[in-house]
Amino acid sequence: MLQPRIPVNPLPPGHPIPLTDIEPTTTPAAASVPASVPSRTSVQLTAGSAVALAAGGGAVVLVVGAVLVSMLLAVAISAASIAVVAVVLRLLVHDMQKGR
Repeated sequence: MLQPRIPVNPLPPGHPIPLTDIEPTTTPAAASVPASVPSRTSVQLTAGSAVALAAGGGAVVLVVGAVLVSMLLAVAISAASIAVVAVVLRLLVHDMQKGR
């Protein structure tokens, strides 16, 4: 039942599939070799650009941190308000059952 099934080759080995006649195409030598490869240049930072880069990185860190803290604060406020609502509902249900 769980035996692997090996596909059967319809053509036995030793009988190649005949190919149609394909005429060779020639490609120009200029098309296969790129004209010029630009060399990599290293980036040199001056003192002013290094300070600007550090200030920009610091600003990004502060903005991302502020966004994450505000999201955490929003989740905490939502959780606290849901807890208060749950306690009020529990008290209301308890008072309704007590009055019977």
